[in-house]
Amino acid sequence: MTKSDKAADDNTEQIAAEEQGTEATPTEPVGLQILGQYVRDLSFENPGAPNFAPSENQNVNINANVGARKFSDTDYEVSLKFKITATADEDKTQFIAELDYCGVFRLMNIPESDIRPVLLIEAPRQLFPFARRILADATRDGGYPPVMLDPIDFLQLYRKGQEEAAANGDAAAEGENAIN
Repeated sequence: MTKSDKAADDNTEQIAAEEQGTEATPTEPVGLQILGQYVRDLSFENPGAPNFAPSENQNVNINANVGARKFSDTDYEVSLKFKITATADEDKTQFIAELDYCGVFRLMNIPESDIRPVLLIEAPRQLFPFARRILADATRDGGYPPVMLDPIDFLQLYRKGQEEAAANGDAAAEGENAIN
């Protein structure tokens, strides 16, 4: 389509709108804007120090949750919470790392029905690489090999939360996935 064809199409839409007694208004852009990111809480406990020798029976347990809360009509805080516990032989705790990493997002012209998925799927996807780096640095600085978190499928987490809510018959069952 050439520029003249596009101009003709735009002009045709304007004429049709005037004939119907309405004005043609351009569609407002839809978007997600990151206003800020920050560490709300970071904790690294190292009860296994100074025994840093790797164990054959080392177990690393990773727990991740997503939450969101409303600040205003357009602004929301999204929180990624991680708890990593590493244990060795006979369930001796090597280290515990906890992180609550947040971002403030502005939603622009997003339909009401899409707000929840945007906040619990797309926003955490934007925050995850930063949280991953912080946890890797914390475990490395604690004297252990850095914990390199695998990518998280936030869509799958969202769907799992919805399934649990449906099974329990209420929206409160989504726990951390609630938007306050």
